[in-house]
Amino acid sequence: MIEKSVGLIELSSIAAGFQVADTMLKAGNVRLLLARSICSGKYMVLIGGDNAAVEAAIEAGAEAANGCLIDSFVCANIHPEVLLALGRTSAVEPNGALGILESFNVTTLLQAADAAAKAAHINLLEVRLAMALGGKAFCTMTGDVGSVQAAVAAGRKVIADAGVLVNAVVISRPHPEVYREVI
Repeated sequence: MIEKSVGLIELSSIAAGFQVADTMLKAGNVRLLLARSICSGKYMVLIGGDNAAVEAAIEAGAEAANGCLIDSFVCANIHPEVLLALGRTSAVEPNGALGILESFNVTTLLQAADAAAKAAHINLLEVRLAMALGGKAFCTMTGDVGSVQAAVAAGRKVIADAGVLVNAVVISRPHPEVYREVI
């Protein structure tokens, strides 16, 4: 089941992460999509459900964070490609240009991936969140050059406006060996 509304909390403490996840799940009728420790000793909790329940759960989780909250967000109408790419376990056939967005944090990268998917007709290949990345996050996408450029520009703006942009790149004609390394 793909959720229409999602919320994410990123925390500086693993112990607080477990407590916050429990609080969020008890605060509303939401489904736990992902909860795990991430690089540099942080923890993230991603939930889905109807918008009101997700907002209530995020608010409750932020209150329970006890000073360990790094960031949080609610996306009332997340593009389905974002969650598909987040859980993707098999490669998607590349289709033209390759775009990459890279952020210093998880929440902003998810927002940027959503903005990219909504800005142009692209396929998100992967959304990778902070595992073996020193706490950073990135997403990759494919499509025709113009669409990938528009999508990367939209995502880049979200990340840059938040002050956590690492890099954003469009490769118009990637070598096949590069695509083999994407997923």
